[in-house]
Amino acid sequence: MAPVAESVSGPGPEAGAPPAAEPAAAAGPARPGRPGRLRRTGRLVRREAPRSALAAVSGTGLALAFPPYDLWPLALPAVAALGLLTRGRTARQGAWTGFAFGLPFFFVLLRWLHVIGYDAVFGLSVIEALFLSALGAGLALTSRLPLWPLWAACLWVAEEWARDRLPFGGFPWGRLAFGVTGSPYLPLAALGGAVLVTFAVALSGALLGSAALALARGLRTGPRTARDGRDGPGQPDGPAGEEAPAGQDSPAGAVPDPSAGPSTGPSTGRARPAAGRAVLPRAVLPAVLALAAALAGYAVPVPTDPDDTVRIAVVQGNVQQPGMDFLGRPMLILNNHVEATLDLAREVEAGREERPDLVIWPENASDLDPFRYPEAGARMDEAARAVGVPILVGALVDHPTKEGYVENQGIVWDPESGPGASYTKQHPVPFGEYVPFREQLSKVITRLQRVPRDFYPGGTTGVLQTGPARLGDVICFEVAYDEIVRDTVNAGARALVIQTNNATYGRTGQPEQQLVMSRLRAVEHGRAVVTAATSGISAVVRPDGVIDQRTEEFTRDVITADLPLRDDTTVADRMGAAPEWVLAIVGLLSCVAAIALGRRGRTDRRG
Repeated sequence: MAPVAESVSGPGPEAGAPPAAEPAAAAGPARPGRPGRLRRTGRLVRREAPRSALAAVSGTGLALAFPPYDLWPLALPAVAALGLLTRGRTARQGAWTGFAFGLPFFFVLLRWLHVIGYDAVFGLSVIEALFLSALGAGLALTSRLPLWPLWAACLWVAEEWARDRLPFGGFPWGRLAFGVTGSPYLPLAALGGAVLVTFAVALSGALLGSAALALARGLRTGPRTARDGRDGPGQPDGPAGEEAPAGQDSPAGAVPDPSAGPSTGPSTGRARPAAGRAVLPRAVLPAVLALAAALAGYAVPVPTDPDDTVRIAVVQGNVQQPGMDFLGRPMLILNNHVEATLDLAREVEAGREERPDLVIWPENASDLDPFRYPEAGARMDEAARAVGVPILVGALVDHPTKEGYVENQGIVWDPESGPGASYTKQHPVPFGEYVPFREQLSKVITRLQRVPRDFYPGGTTGVLQTGPARLGDVICFEVAYDEIVRDTVNAGARALVIQTNNATYGRTGQPEQQLVMSRLRAVEHGRAVVTAATSGISAVVRPDGVIDQRTEEFTRDVITADLPLRDDTTVADRMGAAPEWVLAIVGLLSCVAAIALGRRGRTDRRG
C-alpha cells in the first residue's frame, strides 16, 4: 500500500488539523527506541486497513449492481459508503479511499477482459480507479461544506465526465446510469440523459449517507443533545446533511461508530427521549429527499407513440467459437449470415413469415472486404436478392487511400443496385481496434501484434436510408458514448441500430452490460433500439426501454418485429451536453470553495 497521511480512528487530533508539535528532543538525532520509517508505515497500514477494506467491499457491491448480477439497489449504499468513508478526511486520504473503492469495482465489472488476460483486467482497472481516486479526494474536500450531498453528486458527474473522455477518447463503462436501467431512475434519461440518471443515483446515495450519519451521531451523543441542544461534539448537521463551514473544527474520524453507544457523563431519565426528538428530523429529511430523487422518474413522461412502423428482421448468424479466435476460416461468419437470411427468404416464400421491409446484420458479419473479394460481395448479393429487401451489412473494408488501415462499416446492400450508403465507426477501441504508440508498445506487449491493422475512424454520423426507414447506425462500443448517439438522433435517425460483435467476450457478462446501454439510449432519445450481434445478444428495445425480444448467446436466430419510428426529440436531445458541463463545473467549483474556506479558517485560527 502506498504511504498516505495518517488518520486516527479514535479520539485524537482532529481530521485535517495540523499535527501536534513534536517534543524538542524529536528534532535531534534518532534514539534507539524511536520507531523507524518501516514501523510508522506499518502502523499507518494497520490504521488504514479497516477503512480500505470497507471501501473495497463497497466497490465490489457497486459492481454487483451491474449486469450480469443486476442488483441495482446496491448502487445506493455503495455511493453512500464512499461518501462516509471519505468524510472529514484529508484530500490524500480521500484519494486512497477512492482508489481502494475503485479498483475492486472495475476489476469485477471488467472481468470479461480475462479473455485477453487478467493482466489486462488489472491494468485497465488501475487506470479507471485513478478517476475514482480523484473523486475520493473531491468528496473529502467538500465533506464539510453545507449541502455536501449535493456537491458529492456533482462530483460523481465530474468524475464520469473525465473518464468518458480520457485517455484515448475515454472509456465510459461503469457509469452509475448504466447500472440502474431496471430501476425507477431510468425515465430521468428522457430529461437529462445518462448524466441526470447518474446525478440522481449519486444524490440519493449521498443523502442516505447523510441520514445514516445523523442517526449515528444522535445515538452517540443523545444525552448531551438533551442537555445543551447540540448534536454531540463538533458542529451539527443541517436537515440535508449540512455541516459547519470548512475551516471550523470537527471531530476526528469521518464516520462515527453507532455501536459505540451513547456518550458517557451526567444524564437524566429524560435524556434519551429528548435525543430521539432532536435526531429524528435530522435523519428523516435527507432520507425523504433520497426517496424523492429515486421516485422522481415516475413523474417523467416517456414518449413512445410511433409516427409509423417498419417491419424488420435481425439476423444473428453465430460464430464458430467464443474467444479471441472467433472468426474461424475466411467467410465462415459471412456464410452463416447468408444461410440464415436464405432460410428467412424461404419462410417468406412459403407464407410462414411476413416479408420484412429491411434486414439487419451485425458488425463484422463479413470479415472480408466485399469490394476487394468478389466472392464476399457475391454472397451478399445472393442474400439480398433472395429476401428481396435491403440488408444493412456489417463489414471490414480496406481504407481507400490510407494503406494498411481498415474501416469498420455498416453498408446498405440493395437487392438490385448492390452496395450503397455506408457508415464508418467513429470511435475505434484503443488496443482492440487500433494500437496507440504501436511501434513502441508492440515490442513490449507482444499480444498487441494480434491487432495487425489499425481501424481508421469515420467522420460523419450514421444516418442511413435503409429501405423505407431512416435509421441511425451506431457500431458496438459507440453506444456507451453520449455524443455519438445524440448526434445521430439529432441528424434525423428515426430509430437506432447497434451493430455489434461480442463473440470475443461471449458468456462473460459483457453482452448484458452493453444491452443495458441500449435500454438507456432508447429512453434518452425516445427511439426504438435494435441490437444486432453476431453471436448474441441481439434484441429489440422499445422507446420506453423495455426489451421486446432478445436472442440467446451462440445460437443462430432471426428476430422479426414491427419497429416503431419516431420523429420527435426528447428534452435530453434538445439540451445536449449542457447538463453534464454545468454539473461537472459545479462539482469542481465546490472543491475550490472547500480549499479556499479551509485556508481562511486556518488563517483565522493563527490570527
